[in-house]
Amino acid sequence: MTKMAKARKSTPSKLASDLEISRQAALQPIEEIGAKLGIPATALYRYGDYKAKISNAFIDSLKGRPEGRLILVTAMTPTPAGEGKTTTSVGLADGLNRIGKKTIVCLREPSLGPCFGVKGGAAGGGYAQVAPMEDINLHFTGDFHAIGAANNLLAALIDNHVYWSNGLNIDPRRVTWRRVMDMNDRALRSIVCSLGGIANGFPREDGFDITPASEVMAILCLAEDIADLHRRLGNIIVGHTRDRQPIRARDLKADGPMAVLLRDAMMPNLVQTLENNPAILHGGPFANIAHGCNSVIATRTALRLADYVVTEAGFGADLGAEKFFDIKCRKAGLEPDAAVLVATVRALKMHGGVERADLEKENLDALEKGIENLERHVENMRNYGVPQVVVLNRFSADTEAEIDLVRQHCAELDVRVAVANHWAEGGAGAEGLARDVVDLIEQRPSEFRPLYPDNMPLWDKVRTVAQTIYGARGIIADKKVRDHFKELQTEGFGHFPVCIAKTQYSFSTDPNLKGAPGNHVVPIREIRLAGGAEFLVVLCGEIMTMPGLPKAPAAHHMFVDDNARIEGLF
Repeated sequence: MTKMAKARKSTPSKLASDLEISRQAALQPIEEIGAKLGIPATALYRYGDYKAKISNAFIDSLKGRPEGRLILVTAMTPTPAGEGKTTTSVGLADGLNRIGKKTIVCLREPSLGPCFGVKGGAAGGGYAQVAPMEDINLHFTGDFHAIGAANNLLAALIDNHVYWSNGLNIDPRRVTWRRVMDMNDRALRSIVCSLGGIANGFPREDGFDITPASEVMAILCLAEDIADLHRRLGNIIVGHTRDRQPIRARDLKADGPMAVLLRDAMMPNLVQTLENNPAILHGGPFANIAHGCNSVIATRTALRLADYVVTEAGFGADLGAEKFFDIKCRKAGLEPDAAVLVATVRALKMHGGVERADLEKENLDALEKGIENLERHVENMRNYGVPQVVVLNRFSADTEAEIDLVRQHCAELDVRVAVANHWAEGGAGAEGLARDVVDLIEQRPSEFRPLYPDNMPLWDKVRTVAQTIYGARGIIADKKVRDHFKELQTEGFGHFPVCIAKTQYSFSTDPNLKGAPGNHVVPIREIRLAGGAEFLVVLCGEIMTMPGLPKAPAAHHMFVDDNARIEGLF
């Protein structure tokens, strides 16, 4: 009996915390995990015993290999009750390996902001986790720090150029590049920098975003290799001259040193699940304010090393899946084979009006009402031509009547539904889901297609997403924003996809509108050109690119004990 099995057997009534479960797991040296994929030890840059980076040279050697099947895990609209998308991704990968399918799970890296805020970490949960959990949820291999440093180096070079004679004639009022840090800090959303006299430069308005919202993060996640990274960094537009000409990072000679800082961060990170199956974690953009997918280079590497690759896109399918299909797959030429749509009875009841304190009680009426949220997501996914499975991530309080009601509705929608218990049982609890996914892929070939063509005007792309995916009547914006759309279209950026930033808690821009609201209007507040990432960021409603901490942040419960062990981390 394995250590993990013993731990599970010893706690039949109440499972341990995610951190305790992770610590009880018997991890294998990272070289052994790499060996399962044919990665030699010489191609791994070790960060301790259980994590490593995969070398660029080894990744280059894989080019030309046939690729495996790509499975996207997405979800219904999130609620405080939790849906368990990352947990399901890990559980499904473990389940696929248990039924003899060579599988890698490809995930994003967690941000420190949510870890110390309210959302928590992103390493999965229960017996469906990636490990070492503490490392992954904290500094990991330093990728986020490298991305922040590269971003802020560019910011420093902009202000330094203006200070030393401003040969490019940069208009300080039209500098659009913002600084970043990987922490929730609302006080830094809008600031004035360079105060303190002539020695400190020219005062101007500035601001901070959280690192996952940085264009540098998006570039790292979309770049195909080092050369593509360098090209994209050079194409970043940081501001304009007084006569409205764009200033790019390469004009400031910033692309080279930024690439230097990102060299190691470009290598994907290899870790393992609690069942010692390989996992690749790389990049970490948020799906509500960025494109919400792990890196292209990690996904491509996994596809060339395994028969099946399970990946995840952030938040609900209206955000993460839409951006996965319309940005990542479009840019990288990926063709997903199947999608898994995660739901829970608890979350569906919350969309039906049940308060969190009452979720343990059976409530078929609320569930019936809340299922409209799941139905909207199922119908939305059909726009992309990718076959899908709905999975109910089971909780102990779910009743058979509630599960049967969800099954009935899914049957009416002609979509498969599986009930999985991977949180409590690991891969064994997801074997049924794994078989359903394999059968779906074998029986129904994907006919993947993006939602809109490249040549559709930018304004119409946003409207198409709002009407088709969000159920909106239309979009609105003031004259300044509409004129900006026209300028970008005229300047040659009309072929870019759009990355819509909005609340993750609703199909609308009002986080309090649950279920499947329709006939609403999506207000566009601001647009930002990401010239290096090659998409347009469209900020809608009250969404912020620098989150704030809650009244009682998770940080309040964390400490290091006398034995230097971290406590309170989930």
